[in-house]
Amino acid sequence: MSVLIIEAFYGGSHKQLVDLLQEDLENCVLYTLPAKKWHWRARTSALYFSQNIPMSEHYSLVADVVVFNSVFNMESFLTNIGKFMKLIPDHRPKDLESVIRPKCQVIYFPLRFPDVSRFMPKHKTRHLQKMLNLKGNGSAASTVALPFQQEQGSSENLLKNFDIEPGPCVAAQEENLGSSFMLESYLKTCNSSKNSSSCHGEKEQNPQDSLSGGDDQPRPLHIVWPHRWEHDKDPESFFKVLMHLKDLRLNFHVSVLGETFTDVPDIFSESKKALGSSVLHWGYLPSRDDYFHVLCRADVVVSTAKHEFFGVAMLEAVYCGCYPLCPKDLVYPEIFPAEYLYSTPEQLSKRLQNFCKRPDIVRKHLYKGEMTPFSWAALHGKFRSLLTTEPREDL
Repeated sequence: MSVLIIEAFYGGSHKQLVDLLQEDLENCVLYTLPAKKWHWRARTSALYFSQNIPMSEHYSLVADVVVFNSVFNMESFLTNIGKFMKLIPDHRPKDLESVIRPKCQVIYFPLRFPDVSRFMPKHKTRHLQKMLNLKGNGSAASTVALPFQQEQGSSENLLKNFDIEPGPCVAAQEENLGSSFMLESYLKTCNSSKNSSSCHGEKEQNPQDSLSGGDDQPRPLHIVWPHRWEHDKDPESFFKVLMHLKDLRLNFHVSVLGETFTDVPDIFSESKKALGSSVLHWGYLPSRDDYFHVLCRADVVVSTAKHEFFGVAMLEAVYCGCYPLCPKDLVYPEIFPAEYLYSTPEQLSKRLQNFCKRPDIVRKHLYKGEMTPFSWAALHGKFRSLLTTEPREDL
């Protein structure tokens, strides 16, 4: 049996998922379009694929199952499909929601978390221990209806919990990681050894010293915004808040990551100039190691999105020890506890003002949400079962 994978926006998290599935499944046939103009891809890609994918008896034209990456995504689709169909002048199917809903299910986006221990500053030791101690086996996903159900696991399976490949530090201490005490001692040793290249590599030079920062001296709050440079992520609101912090003479650093495409909103070049020395990093990082390095050195990750069905970058940043601040809207209340949500830009600004004055608050904070439901180790079985089940004969 072959699996046909169609992706109309082959980039970012879309590419991440497709590559993960293709790596795990045999006999995959992949058809994609470049990651440009996502709104036009959504509108017109079906026509392109219908003309370019050859007919095959192995490909079913009627869905047995309709899968969504969040409850918010599913409900948004089902409750709006009637309105959308009314825009088509010569087609009026009835009761589409009641026909499609029984086929629907939610399987969260699977994240393969890397080994980031070599990037972690000393103050995130407790956070890293918590991440590694989470259960991530295949049975976990079937028992978790929604996040926030904290599960305590032992550290004996910490390498496989998040599908982690061991780095040099982890490999060297693998035999001693059965004990939480040994894990914490080991991480402290790696993070405090200034002369050891086995854990941290060469010492960073200026201006990158600001990223790592000495743990023995106060550092400004480091804010990271790791999203696509497009209007649906609302960079305008984000930079407006940062400029307000500057007007209040509050000290902070900012890293603006994420992919750019053909049309980059003017607000980015304008804001980079206005933020001046507050900028630590500006632009897309093609190296995953470099990307996770910046996330590990940041304190707060912010979303200002107006369109979001899941939010891979936010969860990756949380895994790296960042305190998340997200809109109380879209998919975010489904994933993050209420403590990490804001309702207005003014609320976001107030939270960041407090953190700028007391960055130690976020550096001592342990994330109170759940990460297990989003791990590839926990979701692998569901995806494999979904994509390798034989199609029904009655359709």
